[in-house]
Amino acid sequence: MSLHLVSAVNCSSLIHPGFSLMNFDGDVFLFGQKGWPKRSCPTGVFNVRLKKGELKLRSVLFSNDSCYLPPLRCPAITHSGPEDLESSDTKKFLIHGGRTPNNELSGCLYIMSLDSRGCNKKVTLKCVEKELAGDIPEARYGHTMSIVYSRGKRACLLFGGRSYMPPGQRTTENWNSVVDCLPKVFLIDLDFGCCSSYTFPELTDGQSFHVSLSRKDSVYVLGGHTLANNTRPARLFRFRVELLLGSPIVSCEVLNTGISVSSAIVTRVGSSHEYIIMGGYKSESEKRLECNTVLLEDSGIHITSREPPEWSGEICHSKTWFGGNMGEGLVLIGVPADGRHNVPEVHYFYTVNFRQEEEPGQNCSQESTDQELEDSAPLEDSEEFYFNRDPSELEDSNDEDTYNEEDEDDESQTGYWIKCCLDCQVDINTWVPFYSTELNKPAMIFCSRGEGGHWVHAQCMDLSETLLVRLSQENTKYFCVDHMDVVQGLRTPPQKIPPLKRTPMKTQHRKAPIKLKMSPAKKTFLRRLFE
Repeated sequence: MSLHLVSAVNCSSLIHPGFSLMNFDGDVFLFGQKGWPKRSCPTGVFNVRLKKGELKLRSVLFSNDSCYLPPLRCPAITHSGPEDLESSDTKKFLIHGGRTPNNELSGCLYIMSLDSRGCNKKVTLKCVEKELAGDIPEARYGHTMSIVYSRGKRACLLFGGRSYMPPGQRTTENWNSVVDCLPKVFLIDLDFGCCSSYTFPELTDGQSFHVSLSRKDSVYVLGGHTLANNTRPARLFRFRVELLLGSPIVSCEVLNTGISVSSAIVTRVGSSHEYIIMGGYKSESEKRLECNTVLLEDSGIHITSREPPEWSGEICHSKTWFGGNMGEGLVLIGVPADGRHNVPEVHYFYTVNFRQEEEPGQNCSQESTDQELEDSAPLEDSEEFYFNRDPSELEDSNDEDTYNEEDEDDESQTGYWIKCCLDCQVDINTWVPFYSTELNKPAMIFCSRGEGGHWVHAQCMDLSETLLVRLSQENTKYFCVDHMDVVQGLRTPPQKIPPLKRTPMKTQHRKAPIKLKMSPAKKTFLRRLFE
């Protein structure tokens, strides 16, 4: 167990409280950033690259059949894979709910999977929205999801979270006020998307930002924060699910070995169901610096205290902290810089490594071996330049896809949030994707006024999606309605040129048709002959 300080290279503005991490076989991906890069990463999902004490983000693309994924913060994420944790089947992650930068709550369920992996370590993800039916859970954030397995089937159990007040109770003063969701348990069928809800007398208050652990048909819920009375009770629930042929059976049991904690980070160590709980808060003004080891067995759950790492002074004296699980016993945490002078970064970032056999400064992306390169698929067009190069050379090279804050233009001058014209109706607080092409290209066009030019919203200019795609793919100059006088001044009136008279040319050595000369007597003889 070790604690190390890492420096975020030109990406600290994207890592804020509420981000989420996903681990696909050693490749760690981050999404849910506070801002929205314009050109560096249209999808908003980044590959986390950690090496030699430096944290870098690399843009990730989606497949062509992927859906739009908004930058969600504090969603519920769970790994949807085989029951055997050591199986090599394709891994998927379920993403539900979350809060957008526009303070909108999502109620959609997304399935994230690995679409392809190139030999140059470029990964393509696939995101699909799952349609839900039945008793659909409302849009929320700060809740948890867990996968349960029973009788050869699997389902997803959703619990907790916060949401806005009901529409009938919302007024101008409390329009953005949130409340705990009703203490219901939702069971989602992953094959057909059918949802069903269950209520139990043991669940009296709603709770959010709790810890959820699952094994086989049981889900354990620890801690959490209740917004109604502002408490973090040390409670522990066990939900057991039996997936019968008819309606599933869900039972609730209250256990006495709970933990008083909220917003904690959970990471799994080893190949068994052994987890470590760290971080979080004891109260609204006190962090929880202790760690616990949780072991899930067939007989039940066992929670023991664990020696925490040697926290640094910045961590101990900070009022807040946040983080995420990078997988396999590695945790990323951030501490605000608290406006200190001579500190360009907004947050300090640390990695906590609970793996004893690994070196602390290793790369989070999976290393490629020569055998893997031989067994890989045929090279793509973008990968042929990396042929016969050593994997370590690829790792040390400066990737052009690495996110760099300096590559982005100042959003006060150009970008999504500018006022492109006098009649611009784009609001930064209510902006939503207007065209489907915004998944790959922003719905803006560059007005080629002289050498300077400026960006113009396609929505304000009433550009159709077909015209936007054509202007984006072709090297075509576009002039907005405010600068039509420029393009008219650049045009040269066409000159009227009289049409040319083309006379047909006479062919030399042309043979004339053969004409037979006959006397009247021969004509009379031939006429009588044919008659």
